[in-house]
Amino acid sequence: MTHRPKSYLAGLIGTGVGPSLTPPMHMAEGRAQGLDYVYRTIDLAGLDISPDRVGEVLGWCATLGFDAVNVTHPCKQIVLAHLDRVDPVAARLGAVNTVLFTAEGTVGHNTDTTGFARGFTEGLPGARLDDVVLVGAGGAGTAVADALLRLGTAHLTVVDLDVERAGALARELGDRYREARVEASSFDKLSVLLPEANGVAHATPVGMAEHPGIAFDATLLHPDLWVADIVYRPLDTALLQAARAAGCRTLDGGHMAVAQAVDAFELITGVAPDAARMSRHFRQLVANAS
Repeated sequence: MTHRPKSYLAGLIGTGVGPSLTPPMHMAEGRAQGLDYVYRTIDLAGLDISPDRVGEVLGWCATLGFDAVNVTHPCKQIVLAHLDRVDPVAARLGAVNTVLFTAEGTVGHNTDTTGFARGFTEGLPGARLDDVVLVGAGGAGTAVADALLRLGTAHLTVVDLDVERAGALARELGDRYREARVEASSFDKLSVLLPEANGVAHATPVGMAEHPGIAFDATLLHPDLWVADIVYRPLDTALLQAARAAGCRTLDGGHMAVAQAVDAFELITGVAPDAARMSRHFRQLVANAS
């Protein structure tokens, strides 16, 4: 008697998630692993469902037999109140992007921060972390900051247009990572910060197809600086082009995008995916979507 492989049903909850590359990336890897794996988008805007009803949506997903959902903007913080258990890393961040439906209830994880850490380690091996500047203190910046500090950053400076937001994040991180020095600063101080830094991580929307450009003065880039961008559409942002021209080591946003999906896939299925294969497929998807 032939046994059918276990089937998996996963989804992505958020607003405007229709064009997401996550479903085809997950399902292609599922097929390659011989799994019956279905991944669907749940676009709250298209369904006219308010994000504050995400708890109800989770209940519907559980009833309909979903194994897991990824959660994206604007629900990563809102969803916390509706979970039975939250992984310590996600709890520290105050944000969840992966929810597993288990026999013991709903469990929240954050693979944005683990994904950045994985992508950084693989894409910029040996990069110095004595002095790092983070540009962007929003949700993505928070995940990146936590990853950089877990990786051993000694001095992290958080820069944001909203200086109060940067200060709040720096204080929160400093309380969690007392062995590191975490400070906040403003964009007008980058001319002082970047010449002394080992690296800069960019975590704002600037550079996306809808928000072209570079978030700060590219003449501040220098060969002793590594540059990590989390933007992945396009993969080769204006910042990365300027960084290469300045002689910097670079890390494109595809590394984080794929690595967070790798971590989520393994959480959902218990199967370790082929990260290199997922990366090749993701980059093909991005190229085709251009």
